[in-house]
Amino acid sequence: MGSISPVRIEREGIVAFIIVDNPPINAGSIGVRAGLVAAFAELAQEKDLRAAVLIGAGTTFVAGSDLREFSGPLGDPQMPAVIAAIEAFPHPVVAAIHGAALGGGFEIALACDGRVAVCSAVVGLPEITFGIIPGAGGTVRLPRLVSPAVALEIITSCRRVQAEEALRLGMIDQIVTDLRRGAADYARTIHAKRRLLEAPVSGALDAEFEAACVSALTSRPNHPGITEAIEAVRRAATAPAGEALAEERSTFQRLRQTREAAALRHLFFAERQAGRLEGERTEPLAVGRVGIVGAGTMGTGIAAAFVGVGLSVSLTDQNAAFLTQAPARIAKLLARRSADSAGMVARQVTIGSDVRALENCDIVIEAVYENMETKTDVLKQLSDLLPPEALIASNTSYLDINVLAQASGRPERFLGLHFFSPAHVMKLLEVVRGDATTLETLATGLVLGRKLGKITVVAGAGEGFIGNRIYNAYRRECESLVEEGVLPWDVDAALEAFGFAMGPFAVGDLSGLDIAVAHRRRLREAGRMPPGLTLLEEVAAQGRLGRKTGAGWYDYPEGARRGLPAPAVEALIAERAIVHRPRAQEDIQRRALAAIIEEATRVLDEGLAARPSDIDLVLVHGYGFPAAKGGPLFWAAGQPPSVFAHALRAQVLSQIRA
Repeated sequence: MGSISPVRIEREGIVAFIIVDNPPINAGSIGVRAGLVAAFAELAQEKDLRAAVLIGAGTTFVAGSDLREFSGPLGDPQMPAVIAAIEAFPHPVVAAIHGAALGGGFEIALACDGRVAVCSAVVGLPEITFGIIPGAGGTVRLPRLVSPAVALEIITSCRRVQAEEALRLGMIDQIVTDLRRGAADYARTIHAKRRLLEAPVSGALDAEFEAACVSALTSRPNHPGITEAIEAVRRAATAPAGEALAEERSTFQRLRQTREAAALRHLFFAERQAGRLEGERTEPLAVGRVGIVGAGTMGTGIAAAFVGVGLSVSLTDQNAAFLTQAPARIAKLLARRSADSAGMVARQVTIGSDVRALENCDIVIEAVYENMETKTDVLKQLSDLLPPEALIASNTSYLDINVLAQASGRPERFLGLHFFSPAHVMKLLEVVRGDATTLETLATGLVLGRKLGKITVVAGAGEGFIGNRIYNAYRRECESLVEEGVLPWDVDAALEAFGFAMGPFAVGDLSGLDIAVAHRRRLREAGRMPPGLTLLEEVAAQGRLGRKTGAGWYDYPEGARRGLPAPAVEALIAERAIVHRPRAQEDIQRRALAAIIEEATRVLDEGLAARPSDIDLVLVHGYGFPAAKGGPLFWAAGQPPSVFAHALRAQVLSQIRA
């Protein structure tokens, strides 16, 4: 073994420790794979050896494969060669798992003759996240430890299985306190090889398996890899193991090279780059207590997000009814996370109608009605109340952050925290940097977002920031299509066919048309929109504000799961002398997507987004753009050059393709 290898050997009597040391996560890179093959070959020659323990240095086992290698040909030795070396090794091998054993890392563990873990460890096969399936035996070996139905659920959900559940299911053999000693002790108890491929499948392809198939297809419709994973697990239960392994590897290699898999890898790396302050370093402020002004839907959702990660919250509102209902609403939002959600609220949430209850908070977030006058009044109160070192944030989705910052009296310690509804669920958080926001303030906002488990993207202080700015251009273009004779539901159908979770008119009904109307009113008052009501405003003027009123662009009869085409909206369209002119779905998609791409390039030009991948993250995680297409700019970069040549300049394309 060379000194530069990320794999080393240590001996302890009859047990050898094979240690993977490839920080930060011990990814299964080509160096690790080569090191493991060499280590097993070397140890196989030692006559006094009786067992080996495979363990990771640092804080984790092998957390997964090195995704950076997946864009081109994989170098040898590939992961199946590592698996073969473990299974061919003449003595028992025990995987000692701490941190995470995911993807290729867990496939390595499955090749071992035993698996022990500390109680904080997690295991899983999350390859579907990247548009592929396990490629080194995961779909073949896991069903020999758990039933095919359970194996399929674990593979298609991509969830991390905690050690206690993994022990209960049989995915690991023991939970130990001292990992190194416990693994060595367990290895000494194994007197012969226990290769999983020689074991039968743990159960039948029964009704439970078929139900798991339906659940997987329903929960992730059209997601790359789901159908292939189902077939792989089915094959593991019906075909010879060698045949199942070969088919699994072939499918993995084919899916790995698809555009969908590349798109999902792009988003994975984009998430890790987002929120980084290039060339700027500072220590964030410590935050122990969070204050929130506004106990409505957004305020309670934000409160639930903070309570769920263990932070204390002070919540205020002048509406007594909102305050009375707030604890139960927060507890209900947290119910899926904890059976003791009511207890969490009782311990961590303080409710009060007086803003003076916020004076001991490290940061206060205003989450009141989206109105400049209302928000500035609240911010001025907070400025007088809070100590100078406290931070103030606004949850505004459109308003000028710099105006709000001045109203706070401390623009350097002010920022936007644009949560997406429902705030305790949605993964995206736009952290908005005002002109005077200090680096320390911005860094604190980013750390808070990450603590909440959010994908944090830094946005500049402009109308609508990144997401709403682009989404408004998209929505306006879709409304223009209706003004030209395309019915709203036909526009929605075309964009859902492209892969959007919902079409723009269904989304408008979900969020409430009054929000868009208020935004347009502000623009008109500022001279940035022509006089005369848009079709959207005419729909809202009839009291059709969306789902909350039972009618918007669509009708929502009681009990309807989806909106129905609305005759009243068709009548309004007719009153505007618009003749129905159907268009092909491809034409609708091209128009709508061009609006997104063009506005996205303007957002980059104006510095509201730091990089194209940030825009992709925002549109995927906040606005339903299909993840399997990688976001609008990644998708556009893969289209024929003539399609978006006017919008995507060379420097933008180079950033996307990098």
